[in-house]
Amino acid sequence: MTVKKTRFALIGSGWRAEFYIRIAKSMPEAFELVGTLIRNPEKGKAFSNAFHIPVVNHLDDLLALNPDFVVVATKRGTMKDYLLRLFRLQMPALCETPPGETEEDLLELWEAAQQSHARVQVAEQYFAQPLYAAWYEAIRGNLIGRVENIRLSALHGYHGVSMIRRMLGTGFQNAVLYGKRYYFNVVETYGREGMCFDGKTFSCPCERFTFEFENGTVGFFDFSDPAQYHSFIRTRQMTVQGERGEIDDLSVRYLNDENVPVYQQLNRIDLGVYSNQEWSHFGIMLGERFLYRSPFFKARLNDDEIAVASVLQGMEEYIQSGKEVYSLADALQDAYFGMQMNAAAEHPLQPITTVTQPWAKGR
Repeated sequence: MTVKKTRFALIGSGWRAEFYIRIAKSMPEAFELVGTLIRNPEKGKAFSNAFHIPVVNHLDDLLALNPDFVVVATKRGTMKDYLLRLFRLQMPALCETPPGETEEDLLELWEAAQQSHARVQVAEQYFAQPLYAAWYEAIRGNLIGRVENIRLSALHGYHGVSMIRRMLGTGFQNAVLYGKRYYFNVVETYGREGMCFDGKTFSCPCERFTFEFENGTVGFFDFSDPAQYHSFIRTRQMTVQGERGEIDDLSVRYLNDENVPVYQQLNRIDLGVYSNQEWSHFGIMLGERFLYRSPFFKARLNDDEIAVASVLQGMEEYIQSGKEVYSLADALQDAYFGMQMNAAAEHPLQPITTVTQPWAKGR
């Protein structure tokens, strides 16, 4: 199916909302941001002047711009209310994560979406980042055989859960989870404002949980928030073990058809490195084949922007064909698991068993 140019509107003015603005400006041939909703007129005017984009102060004015869909990238406390309004108005919506703050929010959203036959997807973008997409392609291609466990130390909360579920292929299975929250000192090296050189130390929470799923697979979650997202001395790590091999971050070990052990490294291809080309990401190779090719290799985007742009493009295809990008049911499941992780942290090492939720029934 040919996906047409994506025309979308935006609700929100925070750090995540700016991703959508940069993407639209980087690829005007593919994306058009028709307008942004900011309720405060003074803040909206300053935002419009800073980013040179149209800003309105009321939802009716935003919808009058005839977007294909609306991206909801607001604070958590207002996300659900905007979604419920868009559901009632039959306007397709792509919302940021998480879609709700409590289990009651999640249940209310699911019931409302079902009643209104809402066309909604969720911008859980990490699966579309180049490295995660390459990892998943290796697993999906059965390179390491049936996957039985994963250790992920890269993403917090529901983001980490989404990747564990995806890599293990557990779908909407329940799990027994248990773990503990620790605190370790680390020197701040980087934040959203840039690099830090003052050597200040802070106490960083580290959460470690074990997920035992119904099909016998196991997920080991390990994350230090916020150090691992913005640090030069705390790295991202993932190890996935299958019957016939293992992915250990950038290293891949597997048995070929003759059961001969093979060792290869993931090789990232970026254009413009050590040359005068415009920098962009092209793809990730394993040996002689690509596990991932960027759909936007001519655009100067970082990995998270590539992922968000992929979700935006996927939302347009979803509207045309019904092919889901990242469903509301998946987002609610991940958010629900994230809430159970918080409960487990309050009761260290005590097992908590998840319960089948309405969005998981029949899946």
